[in-house]
Amino acid sequence: MTPDAAMRLALAQARASSGRTHPNPPVGAVVYRGDRVLGRGRTRPPGGPHAEVVAIERAIRRFGSRAVRGASLAVTLEPCAHVGRTGPCAERIVSAGLARVFVGHVDPNPEVSGAGIRKLRRAGVAVHVGVLEEECREQHRGFLQVVQAGRPFVSLKLAASLDGRIATAGGESRWITGPGARALVHRLRARADAILVGSGTALADDPELYARRGGRIVHRPVRVVADSRLRLPTASRLLQGESERTWVFCSHSAPASRRRALTSKGAVVIPVRRKGRGLDLRRALSELARRGVSEVLVEGGGALGASLLRDRLVDEVHWFMAARFLGVEGRPALGGLGLRRLADAPALTDVRVRRVGPDLYLRGRVEDRSGGSR
Repeated sequence: MTPDAAMRLALAQARASSGRTHPNPPVGAVVYRGDRVLGRGRTRPPGGPHAEVVAIERAIRRFGSRAVRGASLAVTLEPCAHVGRTGPCAERIVSAGLARVFVGHVDPNPEVSGAGIRKLRRAGVAVHVGVLEEECREQHRGFLQVVQAGRPFVSLKLAASLDGRIATAGGESRWITGPGARALVHRLRARADAILVGSGTALADDPELYARRGGRIVHRPVRVVADSRLRLPTASRLLQGESERTWVFCSHSAPASRRRALTSKGAVVIPVRRKGRGLDLRRALSELARRGVSEVLVEGGGALGASLLRDRLVDEVHWFMAARFLGVEGRPALGGLGLRRLADAPALTDVRVRRVGPDLYLRGRVEDRSGGSR
C-alpha cells in the first residue's frame, strides 16, 4: 500500500469523527504492513484516546504486538508529544515499535509544532511529512483556524429563491428547497461542532438544530443563539433535552430576569459587548473557540449572515437556490452590507455548483481583502 492510499484511509476515519471531537481536531490514523490494514482509528471525544492510539490498540488486539512492530502508520495530523487529557501519542507509537510514520501536516499548536516529529525521529522512527497535505489541512480547517486566528472556521448556509428571498412577506419559509437539499444541510450539520442562528430565526422557526439521517438523530452539535435581548422563550425546542448544549449570546444589558429564566432551563448564557445594534460577533466567535468549538455552521437569519460578512468572519458559503421566485415582497436572504463600492463586496473563490434534485447548490470560499481565499 502506498502512503497516499494509507492516508486516504486515515482521512476517511477522520471525516467520520468530524464534529464529535472538539476541542481536539478530528484526526484519523491507519496502521498497516504492506497491503494489509492492521488497525484503523479516529480521535474519540475529549478524554478518550487519540486516533493513533486507537489504531495501534485495535491492531494489537486483532493481530498481536509482534505484527505491529516494524509496521507503518499514516496519520492526518502530527502526533502529539505533550500530556493533555491523554498521554503523548508519540510515546505510544515508539513503544509499539512502529518503523515508519506518514504525517499529513505539522501541528501548528505551540505545544506540539514539530515536537512529536522530533521525538519520533530521535527514537529511530522514519517520519515523512506532507502526505496529502492539502486534503489533511482541509479536514482540520477548524482546528487550524482556531490556532492561527483565534476563532472557529465559519460556514454560512443560505437557502433562498432564485431572486434571493428566504420567505414570503408573511414569513412563510418551509420549505423553499426540496428534500435533497435539506438532506445535504443535515450532512453539513453532521460535521459542525456548533450551529449558530439569530434570535429572529429561533423565534420564527423554533428549530431543533440536530443532524438527522433517515429521521434518526446522528449528531447533536452545540446550538448557539445570538440573542442580544434574550428574547428566546423558555418553551423553545432549543431548551428541550440537552439544554446545557444550548449557548445564548446576549448583551451585558440584557434583562437579568431573562438570564435567570434561561439558565434555569439549563442554557448557558454568555454576555458579550454590543457592536452597533447587535453583538460583537468577533468576540462571540472568540469565546466559542475558547470553549473548544472549531467549526461553526451559521443557518440564519439574514441579519446575522450580513453582520458576519460585513465583519469578514465567514470562511465558506453554502447557498441553496430553489427554482422559484418570491418577488420583492419576500424577505431577503441577507441584510444590509453597507457597501459603497463594488470592490468592497464579499466575493467567492473556488466556486462549485451542482444540482440537488430541483435545486442548485453553490459552495465557495470567501476571498479576503488581499484577494486570497480564507
